[in-house]
Amino acid sequence: MRDLEGKTAFITGGASGIGLGIAKTLAGAGMRVVIADLRQDHLDAAVAWFESVQKARDVLAIRLDVTDRPGFKAAADAAEAQFGPIHVLVNNAGVGIEGPLLEATYDDWDWGLGVNIGGVVNGIRTLLPRMVAHGQGGHVVNTASMAAVTRARQNFGIYAATKAAILALSESLQAELAETGIGVSVLCPGPYKTNIREAKLNRPEKFAGETGFGASLEKLSKREDASNWTDPLDAGERVLNAIREDQLYILTHGEFKPFAEAHYKGILDAFPAEPTMDSMEETMRVFGIK
Repeated sequence: MRDLEGKTAFITGGASGIGLGIAKTLAGAGMRVVIADLRQDHLDAAVAWFESVQKARDVLAIRLDVTDRPGFKAAADAAEAQFGPIHVLVNNAGVGIEGPLLEATYDDWDWGLGVNIGGVVNGIRTLLPRMVAHGQGGHVVNTASMAAVTRARQNFGIYAATKAAILALSESLQAELAETGIGVSVLCPGPYKTNIREAKLNRPEKFAGETGFGASLEKLSKREDASNWTDPLDAGERVLNAIREDQLYILTHGEFKPFAEAHYKGILDAFPAEPTMDSMEETMRVFGIK
């Protein structure tokens, strides 16, 4: 998508951190922006910023729990009523869940998977058919993490699993949408200055039963951003460029490349040295691989 002027973007988790950085950048490129977010305080602060730069008329703030499917439909309807067809969908909402897997409860699993995977599923299921139907082209951006391309560190099992899933989902989605005029990008960000530390404040009531991650989330809530972490506007600029250039992968921090190389080298080295089958042609035919 080259021509973004006057078109509409729908951004989940759009009222703070990376989501807000993307919202500011897309608005600066002439788009009308819907920022959907769980936190009313973050929405209020975001709207105040857009008002301060005389952009509020091009912004619609909607309170949304991305795990709420009827709520997602209502948000999509409101967005289209205000701005017309959605052209860019940014599935950015996520939760920085962490804690030992042996202590994870079903509620912990359901929360992490429900937001980080289910929220993306709900965005795709709710808005993508509408984007295809209007026939004006568009772009989907799914936020994964650098954890999707590097080996997961201790206590990040649920988080890393969800982000690896979003990477694979995005790759498949790009192939399926190739003939529709809708591009796909997957954002794998490194350290940005965000509110991810506030995870325990963002836990929906339906997932707030038993948790084994209380101590881990309390520790996370007290973690401060390092002084050298990046401004989210950087992520916004990278997303804007990916939309314009129809770029699938958005990797943000070159410092992590050696860790990704080591991760994939371990996988490649585990392959048998010799092929197991005489030919791949029959297998490729069966699976529809060209």
